[in-house]
Amino acid sequence: MDDAKRVERVLDKRFEKYHLSLHPEKTRLIDFRRPPLDQTGGKGPGSFDFLGFTMYWRRNRKGPGWHLASKTRSARLSKTVQNIYDLYRRQRHEPIAVRHKAIVSRIRGHFGYFGVNENQKSLKSLVYWSKRAWHKWLNRRNQRSRLNWKRFLDLYKHYPLPNPKVYVNIWESP
Repeated sequence: MDDAKRVERVLDKRFEKYHLSLHPEKTRLIDFRRPPLDQTGGKGPGSFDFLGFTMYWRRNRKGPGWHLASKTRSARLSKTVQNIYDLYRRQRHEPIAVRHKAIVSRIRGHFGYFGVNENQKSLKSLVYWSKRAWHKWLNRRNQRSRLNWKRFLDLYKHYPLPNPKVYVNIWESP
């Protein structure tokens, strides 16, 4: 912990050199050491949010031990899903091809930033909620002929959403 405090002081001085500063309410020291190898139950010591990701310790799938993992910050994922709902709502009177192109562009942009290894679950969640939102807003276009889920899946075959993709493998050594 003494090393961390020393680095924090040096970092403040280095930032001042470039007329930058750390926000005091957003900067803190946390205990983020790797859990002991013999710890088999529970979670790691904590987590922190950084650049839209939540960093945390996760047990290795192969063998004992822990490794650093990241996932999309829950508030960021919720905000993205809400933005997708708003996009569908605003474009509900546009042709389906136009709406599909707009939403695919948004989802691919999200994958481009958050598409890192260990984050597939969050990416799949975004596709799931985007699909649900699309069905909801297509279903609201016409009161006479409702779009049931089966009809929606037929439409989805022609206008699929992109599959989650890992663009950057941040934990693999070169």
